[in-house]
Amino acid sequence: MSDKGRMFKYILKRLFLMIFTLFIITAIMFVLIKLLPRELPMEKVKREVMEARWRALGHYDPIPVQFGIYLKNIFTKLDFGTSWYIEYNQPALEVLTKRLLPTVLVNLYSLIFSIPIGLALGILAAVKKNKWQDSLISTLVMVFVSVPSYVYAFIVQYTFYFKLDWLPVGMYALADAGNSYWTWKMFTSMILPILSLSFGEIAGLCRFTRAELTETLTSDYMLLARTKGLSRSQATVRHAMKNAMVPILPMLISSFIGILGGSMIIEGVFSIPGVGRLYIQSIQQLDYDVFMTDGIFYTFIGLLASIVVDISYGFIDPRIRMGEK
Repeated sequence: MSDKGRMFKYILKRLFLMIFTLFIITAIMFVLIKLLPRELPMEKVKREVMEARWRALGHYDPIPVQFGIYLKNIFTKLDFGTSWYIEYNQPALEVLTKRLLPTVLVNLYSLIFSIPIGLALGILAAVKKNKWQDSLISTLVMVFVSVPSYVYAFIVQYTFYFKLDWLPVGMYALADAGNSYWTWKMFTSMILPILSLSFGEIAGLCRFTRAELTETLTSDYMLLARTKGLSRSQATVRHAMKNAMVPILPMLISSFIGILGGSMIIEGVFSIPGVGRLYIQSIQQLDYDVFMTDGIFYTFIGLLASIVVDISYGFIDPRIRMGEK
């Protein structure tokens, strides 16, 4: 079998496993949700509307029948259910999609800020291995990796809002920022959550880059390159960096896919109206259809990131043959 055929077969296999895993997780979430108590609102009109919707979805039928109706509505109507508490009588999928943009913006800005700094510090630490620069960077990395993101959130809030009064404590509502996420005022309100997310991302990327590049710099082909007359910097740029990027680039790809998921804690601390905060709200307000939709979304993003990372190895380095035993 050719390399293209082997790759195509591997991709199909991974897609099938992803769909199967998504189905199993969805079924488990659905059953657990159905076992929880459901309360009808006190208002007569809302109660009648909700009961009618429940009957249409087979709420009083056995759980397997309800699950079949649920899947049928998803595949035929793209209907993931209805929000009754967060946004009354609105499609759950619409409630989710309206909150994607702020989540994507905050996490995208964070990655744009984190990636060059993390790569630069990792490269510096690897090149200056066992010197004071490496010791300083490695110590800082250990500290930043160990501290949870919500601790950074409180630190930056205290420093830049309470002490210096430079930045707002949380993200502005659309009405307070010109009804747009693209205004300068809205961006300034995102700086603190961006910083809170960036510390851990920079530290993780720096540590990974240092580990990969250090191993590459001490490999046999690097010694051979030096014996052929290349300087240390030339050998590092031409050979070491190229090979070290093979495991690093898929990590970056995974991070970019993961921006859709957001951060539940950070979005809650900074009042970001994103999908992470929506997940917490759906649990607190017992909005089960929104919770299911958000759960399916998170599961899909996680599985998609995994499969894209695996497949990307074969494209980044053709020497890696996917699907071989």
